[in-house]
Order: sequence, then C-alpha cells, then structure tokens
Amino acid sequence: MNFKRFSLGKFVEFFARIPTRSRRRLLAYSPLAFISILGPGLIAASAGNEASGIATYSFAGANFGYTLLWAFIPMTLFFILAQEMCIRMGVVTGQGLSDLIRENFGVRWTAFVMLALVVANSGIVIAQFVGIAQASELLGVPRYITVPVAALGIWWLVVRGTPKRIEQIFLLMSLIFVTYIVAAFAAKPDWVEIGSSFVKPTLSFEPGFLFTLTALIGTTITPFMPIFLQSSVVEKGLGAEDLGKSRANAIFGVVFANIVALFIVIATAATVHHKSLGLNETSDLAQAFLPVFGEYAKYLFAVGLLGASMLAMGVLPIATAYSVTEALGFEKGLSRSFREAPIFLGMFTALIVIGAVVALIPQIDQIRLLVMTQFVNGLLLPILLAAIVLLSSNRELMGEHVNGRLHKTVAWLMTLILGTLSAVLIARGLIEMLGS
Repeated sequence: MNFKRFSLGKFVEFFARIPTRSRRRLLAYSPLAFISILGPGLIAASAGNEASGIATYSFAGANFGYTLLWAFIPMTLFFILAQEMCIRMGVVTGQGLSDLIRENFGVRWTAFVMLALVVANSGIVIAQFVGIAQASELLGVPRYITVPVAALGIWWLVVRGTPKRIEQIFLLMSLIFVTYIVAAFAAKPDWVEIGSSFVKPTLSFEPGFLFTLTALIGTTITPFMPIFLQSSVVEKGLGAEDLGKSRANAIFGVVFANIVALFIVIATAATVHHKSLGLNETSDLAQAFLPVFGEYAKYLFAVGLLGASMLAMGVLPIATAYSVTEALGFEKGLSRSFREAPIFLGMFTALIVIGAVVALIPQIDQIRLLVMTQFVNGLLLPILLAAIVLLSSNRELMGEHVNGRLHKTVAWLMTLILGTLSAVLIARGLIEMLGS
C-alpha cells in the first residue's frame, strides 16, 4: 500500500463500499465503534461555542460574575435530553426532524416551526459576520475589507461543494477557545465562591438577569443543533443497534462543550467582573486571556474568534437551507443551479448577504447584538422542543423506543420551564412598552 497516497477521504470512500451489514458488524467489534459516530454529537454540541456563544458566556461572567454558574447544571441535563431524543428519532425512523414535523403536523405547523428556525439562524449568521469583523479589526484589518471577502469566499466554497477541508482547518483554529480553561485557572478565581454558586443558586426577576439567563439557554441549546444532529445521524445510516454508542457520543459532546462554556464564564468573571472592567466591545473579551498570553492576548483571541466564526459560516446557512427546503418539499442540493433549486440556493445566498450587510453597519453595539441573537434563540427554543417531545412520544412512530413515562414527564417539564421563562420575559417587555 502506498501510504503517501493515503488520505482520510479515501479511507471513508473505501469504508462506505463495504456492505451495510458487514460494516455494522465490524464497527460493533472494533475501536472504530465510538470513533465512527463521534462527529455528530460533538460537532452539534460544540456549535454553540462560536462568536455569539463566546460573547454570551463572556457577557454573563462580566456582568453577573459567578451567580449564573448554577444554570449550567439544568442546561446540561436539558441539552442531553434534547439531543438524546433527536438521536433516537434519527436511528429509529431514518428521517430528519424537519421531515418528521412535516409528515406528522402538516405544512402549516411546519412552516411556523421553520420560520422560527430561520429567524433564530439568521441571528446566528449575523453574529458570525460580526465576529469576523471584530476579529479582523483586532488584527488591524478594516471590516470593510474582511467582511465582503469572507462573505464571497464562504459563498463560493459552499456553492462549489468543497468546504470539508476548510471546515477542518477552522475547527482546529477554534480549539483555541479551550485556552479559556487555562485562562480561568491562571486568573486565580475564588473557587469557594464558585462552589457556593452551584450549591446556593441565585435567581432574580430583574430584567437584565432574566435576559442573560435566557440568552445562556439559547446559546447552550441552539435550535439548529437538534436538527443538525438528527440529520447527521440519518446521513451516517446509523440503526437501532447503534443507539447506545450514539447516546454516549451525545453525552460526551454536551459535557465537553459545556465545560468549555463554563470556564469561559469563570475566566471573564475573574478577569473582568471582579476588576470592574467594562465589556462593551468584542475586543474587551480578550482580557480573559491576559493572565496567560499577556500583550499577545488580543491577537490570539482574534485568530480564534475568526476561526470559530468562519467554521460556523461554513455550515449554518447551508444547513438552514437544507432544513427548510426538506421540510417544505422544495428542490435542494449543491449540485443544482439557481433555476433548478431557487429556494435552496436563494435562502443560502440571502443569509450570507444579510449577515455581511448588518455586520458593516457602523456604531452598532457589538456585544448586545451577539447576545440578542441568543436571547431570540432562547425564546424560540420551547417551540422546537415541544415538537421534539411530541414526536419522540408517538408510539406509532417510535415503537418500542418511544419515550417512557419518566422520560416524557421530564421532557415536558423542561419545555414548560423554558416556555414559562420566555413568557415572563415577553410579558415584562410588553408591560415596559405600555408603561413608556
């Protein structure tokens, strides 16, 4: 075998030619069993650690210190629950979430859910371009150069159908955010106070606190994550026999992503909140790196932010277009022309254009824009969760893998809590508007 000509892509192609039954037997009795399904759960969970996610976690730490750390316990449990239900639906039905919603709830309900998804994902797309703009300015390059170039480059790469190698490169770049764990320890936070925040949770009905809590939930369990995960499971052809390994993968991905997010809050709380420093622009977030990287902190932060934003931009718009066109029955596919699939390619292009244009608006509050996108996600999340719980509790659809009584009770409780939080925030906003 010529190892110089060997590549991961060729191995995947070779492995895909093995008959399905033989492939599953091989996976079941080899170390490849877990590795073969590692991608979907880990990628879906880590997707929240992009530009708007980093800004939201940093905003929480800078403004509220350690008082919101307790929220990571229920958020992690809720996240695992949502991901597990989607994995189970994927392996049992062999269909994506959008397909199931259309078939079981009809076109009108599907259109409503997909509209919510488009609104939420549009905000995340905008946030990625804002992240690109801020990262480039930290590196001394005007946003009016980098944003159009990034938009054109992303559009070209995705439409040409060759984004995989680029995604791998930017995934490695985004791993710089793991240094938040190192930065958190280097900042020497008050570990007693951190422990106390988990044991004695702080809850306030002050609008700013509720807003930030909702934004945290929105960035931890972003609506597109369950859809992306279920579609990935279906695409890999995983069956009911892979359910146990898939669940383990989902739990691993959620725990890993949320540990990183937790330390982002700790790092910014220790370096920004307790030193009474402001957090008004994305560049201020680099202060969390100061204890580790000193004067080079902002440059390392900028490279990581750029990589994370580009990574999300390589996947999110096209995933949104796939979800909506799949749900509504329109033609889709990267190999098709605009005449053959106008809705699919038109939606992808529109998301890119909107994100780039908004990111170029001067005098915009960068941090609040990033956090606002996750706040919107938090408001829309209960809608999608309700559909997930209903589908995974349908015995005709799921058979023996339907939600058990305890599972269904906890899932509905999760949806009710998130829905109540959203309703309280909407009500307070209306009262303040009427009062003014």
